[in-house]
Amino acid sequence: MRATNKNKETYFAKKHEVSRKWYVVDAAGKPVGRIATRIARILRGKHKPIYTPNVDTGDFVVVINADKVVLTGRKLDQKYYRWRTTRPGSMKERTARQILQEKPEMVIQRAVKGMLPKNKLGRKMFKKLKVYAGAEHPHTAQKPETLVI
Repeated sequence: MRATNKNKETYFAKKHEVSRKWYVVDAAGKPVGRIATRIARILRGKHKPIYTPNVDTGDFVVVINADKVVLTGRKLDQKYYRWRTTRPGSMKERTARQILQEKPEMVIQRAVKGMLPKNKLGRKMFKKLKVYAGAEHPHTAQKPETLVI
């Protein structure tokens, strides 16, 4: 007969039990993919021991210096960002170099969003990401911790 230990139970986090922290990430001189994977992990809450897949256990992330991010290889000219507007025949297409000049926040946002779940929970997690092109951000009142990547 096998002995079972009934005291060991799997812990499932509840929504009201989760405490959220704020992190600030300096993206200057760092590859987009490396930053995006770490950010997605923090937004999902996988760095915490209370991680539960069906509960948003993640923290807030503030990214600064998004305009100084690095794309390796020839991605600046060969990577395309495509999207559609609501008008017929209105597909927009820009290279990564053009996007970094026009809207540098979009590069990091798109990379992180692709790594989050494609459902309501993923959209809720994505709202906790704040990306800024410059070194200043309006979230100093939350006392964010510096996250080294």
